[in-house]
This record gives sequence, C-alpha cells and structure tokens, in this order.
Amino acid sequence: MPRPAPPAGRWVPWALAAVVAALYTLFAVLQWRRLEAPSWDLGIFTQLAQAYSRLGAPVVTIKGEGFNLLGDHFHPLLALLGPVYRLFPSGLTLLVVQALLLAVSVVPIASVAREVLGRARGTALGAAYGLSWGLQGAVAAQFHEIAFAVPLLACALAAFLRRRWWACAAWAAPLVFVKEDLGLTVAALGLVLVWRGWRERAARRGQQARVGALLAGWGVAWFVLAVAVILPALNPRARWDYVDRLGEPQDGVLDVLLGAVVPGEKWVTVLLLVAAAGVVGVRSPLVWLWVPTLAWRFLGNVEHYWGWDWHYSAVLMPVAAAALMDAVRPRPVVDDGAPGAGTRRDGWATIGVAVAVATTVLMMPTQPLARLVEPEAYALPARYDGAMAAVRAVEPGATVETDIYLMAYLVPRAQVYWVGNEGNPAPDFVQLDTLRRTWPDRDITDAAAFAEARHPGTDYELVLEADGYQVAARVG
Repeated sequence: MPRPAPPAGRWVPWALAAVVAALYTLFAVLQWRRLEAPSWDLGIFTQLAQAYSRLGAPVVTIKGEGFNLLGDHFHPLLALLGPVYRLFPSGLTLLVVQALLLAVSVVPIASVAREVLGRARGTALGAAYGLSWGLQGAVAAQFHEIAFAVPLLACALAAFLRRRWWACAAWAAPLVFVKEDLGLTVAALGLVLVWRGWRERAARRGQQARVGALLAGWGVAWFVLAVAVILPALNPRARWDYVDRLGEPQDGVLDVLLGAVVPGEKWVTVLLLVAAAGVVGVRSPLVWLWVPTLAWRFLGNVEHYWGWDWHYSAVLMPVAAAALMDAVRPRPVVDDGAPGAGTRRDGWATIGVAVAVATTVLMMPTQPLARLVEPEAYALPARYDGAMAAVRAVEPGATVETDIYLMAYLVPRAQVYWVGNEGNPAPDFVQLDTLRRTWPDRDITDAAAFAEARHPGTDYELVLEADGYQVAARVG
C-alpha cells in the first residue's frame, strides 16, 4: 500500500474544499436570485435562525402560532445559526452556510484518503465525495439541519480510520443534537467500534470497545429521550409528529417488510450508495451506519424519502467514502498471510476509487451543478421585479400570511404565517402568487377576497398586483 502523504500535501484537501465551496455557494446564490428557493423548510429555518439571533426560543409561526420548532425535530445545535444570521439576516445566509459546511466535510475525507490511498487516489476520492450526488441533492433542496451533521460525521469517520477512538467519539457525540434519528447512527458507530475492537488482536482493543459502548449508549439514550420525552413535551399535539410516517397502524409485519424493499426506486438508491462506496466498501462494517437512515426512509410512507435526490442521502455520503477506505486499508494485525495480499488489496483500492469517481462523473449531467454551465442560470427571472415589489409592499415589522413562494424572502422583514395553517391570527398583510397553485391545492385569484374569507369580520384591500404577485392590506 502507498505511504501516507507528506505534510507538504496538506493543502490539497483544503484546495478541494475551496473549489466545492465556491461551486455550492455559486449555486445557492443563483438559486436565491432566480427565486428558485420557494421552500417551506427554508422559510422555517430562516425564522428559527432569526429567533436564535435574538436570543429567544425557536418559535416558528410558519408552523403555527407559538410553535416551538424543538417540538418538530430535535436540533438544538442549530442555535449556532443565530450569530451568523445576526450579521447577515437573510434566507440566503442559510444557503451559504450549508454550502460551506458541506464543503468543509471534504477536508477530513480527502485528508485521510490521501493517507490511506496515496496522493492521486486519495485526491480523486476526495473530489468524487465533494461533488457526490448526495451532497449536491442537499444543496438543491435548500437548507436543512443535516448540513451540520455531514462535517461532524466526516470528522468522526476520519478519526475512526486513524484509530483515534476518543476523537471519533468526540466528533460523533454532537450528532444527537442535529436531529433525533441521528442518535441511532451514533449508536451504530459505537457498535462498530465494539465489534472491531474485539475482532482485532490489538493491544488497545479494550479501549476501543469501551469507547464504542459509551458511544452506543449515548446515541440510544438521546434518541429515546428526544422522541419519547423532549419532542412530545414541546409539541402542541404532545407527540413525535413523524411517527405516523413510518407506516399505517393496521400494517402487519409482512406489510412493513415488503414495503421496505418495494418499489424499485429504493433499490436504485441502495445501488447508488454501493457505487459511491466503490462496491468494495460493502466489506466494511461501517456500512451499518447506513441502516438507521435507510430504515426510516424505506419503512416510511412518504414517497420522496425513497429516492436518491433531495437531502436525505447527504449523511450517507461520508459513510460511503469511509467504508471504501476501511475496506482496502492495511489491517493493524497480520493480514491473511497469503503471498501478494498487500498487492491484491492495493488493486481493490484502485478499482474502488475508480468506481466511486465514475459514479460521480456519470451522474454529473443530471445533478444540480450541471446548471452552472447554462447561460440562463445567471439571468434574473422574468417576474423578479414583481416579486421584490411584493416583498417591499409588506411593511417592516408587520404580520403577513403567505404561500411558500416568497416565504423565506419575507422572514427578515415581517412576522410570517403560512396560509396552509388553520388558527392563524388575522395578519396585517396577505401576500400570494396568483399564477401558481397555493398549497394546499387551490387556485387563488384575489388575495383580498381570500383573506376576508379566511378571517371573517376583517376587511382587506389590494395594495399591489405585479407579475401575478398580489399583496392585500388589512383596513379598519
């Protein structure tokens, strides 16, 4: 196997990360300028960041009056967004933060890859990881909390590959504060540490097993605490809202098991993960870290959980890269004793990296970054002026009820409510895009009439109509 890269090459992972950061940030900025960020989630997380920037609880009125977002998902680590949003109060800030966090995860992956695989192959794997379909899907889906999980997991797995058990646990432990289900991923990593520690005839196996046991217990404890105590306590319905997405109550065991393997879209996702791990990566026990995430996705009844797009596979990409490296690196104990074992392992490393790189390259034309070569991606949309006029028509500090299309753009300016929720207070303004269908599925042509029907006893008048965007103001 190749020798570790010398210190002189330490700048290479940072250079790769800088390129990835530039590409993802450019995509985020263009997405924002082209009004292609009509995300309910982006509006929610922007409102959360705004609340944290004011040192308040993450109350998000887009989810409902007085709704504490820690009752939706358990992600207290997102408090780190507060200081950044304070300096740059915009939904675009979150998109850029996510681009940078995903890019930072390239550094530990590429660094350890160059140590394990050598300069050329390690650099190639780092680039393939940085531009992988899972990370690009997360960038295109706008901001989500998993942006913080990806670099933490990448650092934990790099420490695992370097056999730095306490560092591995230290990087993995905060994952439980990113999202509740990641507690099970942390537990899976802990169990891999235990299993590997007792399997290897190493002097420090006892320490590895102890660290793994502690990490597994930590992950399970926080998962149970989050879904059974914290989320129900902070949720208006006194429950974990996503439990009903894991299947219907009347489903039997056979229904659940069958649902985990059909339709074929789920198999495509798995095959793409295997390819990202260079195929040889499936020999590593690290692939067990895929299981918690794939389980809640495949057992769930939400179709967009099953595929390979969106942001749901982002946390699986560092695992794929690390599993590849773990499968081909020299073992700390005697190999299989056969002549040429090291040479065979070196050959598998080359094949694995080639498959991972080919997967990224072949998928690139269908990925979000492919849009960066299209001239129209750099032009403002035809309705841009109307959209900005609709945002400015809402007075600063007012309350506004809106659909999803300009939601994130309105958050820094006003207190935003979503028109899909019942029980919202009568707002000062109602802003709608009448050329697109409002969720829930409904065509609206008159924002003032819509507002009066939603809030009986109130009067509204249309104060702006531009490019299909309407703003109605409350009168009297």
